[in-house]
Amino acid sequence: MKTPIGAIVFLSILVMVDLYVFYSVRHLTTGMTEKGKWWINSIYWLVSIITILAFLFFVTTARPDMSQKFRTHLFAFIIGLFLAKLVAVLFFLLDDGRRIMQWAWIKGKSSITNTAPSEDAISRSTFMSWLGVTVGFGLFGTLLYGFGNKYRFKVVRQKLKFDNLPKAFHGLRILHISDIHCGSFFEQKALADGVKMINEQQADIILFTGDLVNNLADELEPHASLFSTLNAPLGVYSVLGNHDYGDYVRWNDELEKKKNLERLIELQRSMGWKLLLNEHDIIEKEGQQIAIIGIENWGAKAGFKQYGKLHEAYPGTQDVPFKILMSHDPSHWRAQVKKEYPDINLTLSGHTHGMQFGVEVPGLKWSPIQYIYKEWAGLYEEDNMKLYVNRGFGFLGYPGRVGVLPEITVIELTG
Repeated sequence: MKTPIGAIVFLSILVMVDLYVFYSVRHLTTGMTEKGKWWINSIYWLVSIITILAFLFFVTTARPDMSQKFRTHLFAFIIGLFLAKLVAVLFFLLDDGRRIMQWAWIKGKSSITNTAPSEDAISRSTFMSWLGVTVGFGLFGTLLYGFGNKYRFKVVRQKLKFDNLPKAFHGLRILHISDIHCGSFFEQKALADGVKMINEQQADIILFTGDLVNNLADELEPHASLFSTLNAPLGVYSVLGNHDYGDYVRWNDELEKKKNLERLIELQRSMGWKLLLNEHDIIEKEGQQIAIIGIENWGAKAGFKQYGKLHEAYPGTQDVPFKILMSHDPSHWRAQVKKEYPDINLTLSGHTHGMQFGVEVPGLKWSPIQYIYKEWAGLYEEDNMKLYVNRGFGFLGYPGRVGVLPEITVIELTG
């Protein structure tokens, strides 16, 4: 939590949810022996108290020698358990709503017939109580399972056809990655395996669409030599994402923040990456050209800062027949690119991570993130313009993935 007030508010909600869930779950122990009830109640409150103490420990302790891996998993456990109870609460509230309406109906009927209402309490629904508990803690179990998926890199292959693609670039293989979030990686071998998978695709060009770190340039330093091994004949290009600016850190002054960003830029260039800061590069082959346009972060959702200046990056590409835009936040595509730059053929983005939670099976693609971002994962096409949103190579916050695996995208362009 960024402020003591935020921590106090969250802790208050946590305690209220615990009390409400306990009051609701207690109904399920009605038929048990006194000893059975004691054990259930004791286990419930033991887990709840441990969760509260863990939260207090998390917000009051931040020693430099403390394992970041431990802190991340501890926070994920606290939030996961809280969300599980919150989901259960939705079912309990529905049941309480039913009870209130039933009580109002009985009272209203009694006043009409001028008879005394029954003194019997309207009992909770055992079915709804069990359903709430099952769904809530099923979610918690799913989140625990997701811890094991954070390094299960998946190669997604996508063929995209463009009528105006210069013939010399037919068959061009683009490897698209996004959202590495170096500060979240705890296992160097897992990261090395992911980099190896990228190089094994033997793409013609590698395009990285931002969020190389969580906040600090220092997060990249232990991995810079590894990322310098990424190679492609036409080069490795990158842009900045919202996390790369250090906007979510309390700096001593603006100069310190500026130096952090300068260091991140310096490290990327030392790795051999071509970082485009509201710039473009023109690639030529057999006398034909395509343009790679890269802008800084530009988001139209959730109050993200707009550092991107497409009006500066675009000039000089007007006469290039095929244009690829690298823009971290997919909301940029609908908010500006489609309206003002209809000759940008392909936009590549990331940012959403697919929320690291969802369902993707034939005929069904769902994630809670879709209620915020209309374009959140995969391919979108409108008016001869295409957007591809990478699901992210790394992870942030929750150290896992459920249903939405870390992605390495291989895009083949055809004419």
